[in-house]
Amino acid sequence: MSIIERDRIQQQMNLELLANQVVEGFIIGLHKSPFHGFSVEFAEHRIYNPGESTRNIDWKVFARTDRLYTKRFEEETNLRCQIVVDRSSSMFFPFSKQPDPMNPENKFIFSALAASALMLLLRKQRDAFGLTLFDQDITLQTAVKSSTSHYKHLVANLEQAFHDNPLNRGTSAAQTLHQLADNIHRRSLVILFSDMFERMEDEYELFQALRHLKHNKHEVILFHTVDKDKEVNFNFPDRPYEFIDLETGESIKVQSSQVKEEYQRQMSSYIRHLREKCLQYRIDFVEADIKQGYRQVLLPYLVKRTKMYA
Repeated sequence: MSIIERDRIQQQMNLELLANQVVEGFIIGLHKSPFHGFSVEFAEHRIYNPGESTRNIDWKVFARTDRLYTKRFEEETNLRCQIVVDRSSSMFFPFSKQPDPMNPENKFIFSALAASALMLLLRKQRDAFGLTLFDQDITLQTAVKSSTSHYKHLVANLEQAFHDNPLNRGTSAAQTLHQLADNIHRRSLVILFSDMFERMEDEYELFQALRHLKHNKHEVILFHTVDKDKEVNFNFPDRPYEFIDLETGESIKVQSSQVKEEYQRQMSSYIRHLREKCLQYRIDFVEADIKQGYRQVLLPYLVKRTKMYA
């Protein structure tokens, strides 16, 4: 085995290890919080519903608990979830020539680890999940499964994606969401990680694509993934900068203080508009600041799943 191959295996193991650490830490924290009532006991059983066949009832569990549970099998799933991750160049801000999965310093690596943690939760709950990666086009669209081998395959794809050259890739979230709305299983849960930085002229089509998902009976969580300090609050020291568009390569030289107020105004207006449209279409809009950890992702997912199966 070559050194490169060993490094690649180690990197994949790191992403899986990190996802496990994120999930375990989240569950421990959940049990210590006011949210401890949520179902995070990933048993191999589910509560028996009157009228169902009794052939799969686990009578040993009944003897211990005086409650009826049926055995759950690998192919049995409660939920179909499509996790969609934007891999356009803007998602690699702050840009690093040597991305490190152990240090999620940009939006894509944050999203990849968050997606891995969500898939781990889904697998533990015997839910089925698939992965979509996109920039200007859909670059990966997987089947929806719940197996361990499927989980490892998707983690490997996420690993590969942040080692690919991230520069000069545009975004077409609207086109991707339109395709997903029609092609994935009806009544799926769609979890989207994106900064939603479309061209201004594509804004209307983006909102129509979100509406299309809801029209086709999908439940949607949008994790608006940003570096809030830099991309929303524009907190740069007062000195000249050259700002470079990672998607087009265009650049502009400005004094940060001269544009800060107008930048903040326009960014706040866009985010407010995006939030209002999500509210209108009954889409869960969640701010995901890459500096604030993964509870802000895992808890809204758990709340959503609980509501869907209440």
